[in-house]
Amino acid sequence: SILAVIMKPKHPRAAEAAIKYFLTQTVASAMMLFSGTINAIQTGQWDISQLTDKYACTILLMAMTMKIGAAPIFFWLPEVMQGSTTMTALIIASWQKIAPISLLFMTYNHLPSKIMMIFGITSILIGGWGGINQTQLRKLMAYSSISNIGWTMVIFTISPHMAMLNIIIY
Repeated sequence: SILAVIMKPKHPRAAEAAIKYFLTQTVASAMMLFSGTINAIQTGQWDISQLTDKYACTILLMAMTMKIGAAPIFFWLPEVMQGSTTMTALIIASWQKIAPISLLFMTYNHLPSKIMMIFGITSILIGGWGGINQTQLRKLMAYSSISNIGWTMVIFTISPHMAMLNIIIY
């Protein structure tokens, strides 16, 4: 698990980063389960790629933005990346986003595109503003990641296949 990799340096900041990462990802996973449960109650469908209830779709989008570190729930990402090693920060900024982005790709037809566009534009702005005067490399990587995922979310609302190309290039 990535938690062991984050805590490897045996430093208090690494332990703090691992706890923040664990709590954030746990809450996002619980939101995903809640989304699926709402959809199952409303429609009888347990298949998460076939969401039809608008509340379930919105909660799933919130959970995915939390997992990938996009706005509005991005606060954990710079702190977790700062508390980990540079190599671990690289893994968190790239590899750990593959599964949530794949789920976004599977469910993009059902997700609210206007909300995704707002989250994407907000992520672009926050990533740019957060990285302007940043002197710490890992926090700069985090804000760059937030901005890049914002661009990906905006592209998702226009053309999901172009968004996948953007992710592959990233």
